[in-house]
Amino acid sequence: MSSISHQYHPLGFQGSRIAQGFWRADEWGLSKQERLAFIENCMSLGVTTFDHADIYGDYQCEALFGEALALKPAIREKIQVISKCGIKLESGARPEHSMYQYDLSFDHIIASIENSLLQLNTDYLDLLLLHRPTPLMDPDEVARAFEHLMIQGKVKHFGVSNFTPSQFDLLQSRVEVPLVVNQSEYSVLETSSFINGELDHLQQHAVTPMAWSPLAGGRLFVAQDGQVNRVRSELTKLSDKYSAASLDQLALAWLLKHPAKICPVLGSGKIERLKQAVAACQIHLADDDWYRVWCASRNQALA
Repeated sequence: MSSISHQYHPLGFQGSRIAQGFWRADEWGLSKQERLAFIENCMSLGVTTFDHADIYGDYQCEALFGEALALKPAIREKIQVISKCGIKLESGARPEHSMYQYDLSFDHIIASIENSLLQLNTDYLDLLLLHRPTPLMDPDEVARAFEHLMIQGKVKHFGVSNFTPSQFDLLQSRVEVPLVVNQSEYSVLETSSFINGELDHLQQHAVTPMAWSPLAGGRLFVAQDGQVNRVRSELTKLSDKYSAASLDQLALAWLLKHPAKICPVLGSGKIERLKQAVAACQIHLADDDWYRVWCASRNQALA
């Protein structure tokens, strides 16, 4: 069975090269025992980083993970638990929310993390991410929340999600601890961050990019627009060269080749899909093959 080793994050957070997301866990239809088995199967593959957010599954998915973890608390020290906060959904689970909005206030961050820890059945998060930037973010207030959570031992590391370089720098200028992750959308179909300075910025500051929707939310397999057809065609041509690798494996290998050390976050609850993803870590695309996919996605030759 293929497995992967831990990925080193230069600023301190250590996680697996591929992370398993739980944003659709409420759709998996698994019992508590089956969820625990899934987590342990992930671990056996070397996937020890688990990605959450308070809002996932209409505020239900963290509890599904926590119920499974309660069956075998000893595995907590062997895994890395990530969660995010900062989005307010209109939900029956949060009747006090009057509209969909972002909130990075001290009170909301603290209350969100207290609730996430309760739902996840853990005393601490290995990594907390601010889910979305907001024009109303007061970086000093965020810094105060981070300091509070770190002093109390409730969060070990901090990062952001979907932040631009300038938004990242603004927050980092006020926060004493290093921001170690920016989770954003990167895939063979979403390449804007490769040229707009975002990935350059993360490399410059030794920050790990984590990729949500690393397979473009399934578009790669079902959509029929020009970009998808071009990219799918190029990946299909590469399959035989790389030991009959599947489209999803080649798409992940394309991301993994980038020197920023992108960490894909997978969302399927099927362990076979994760096995495929782990095997992609052993595929080392040649430079010319990487550029063929790049040119197909961008629909232009290299200048």
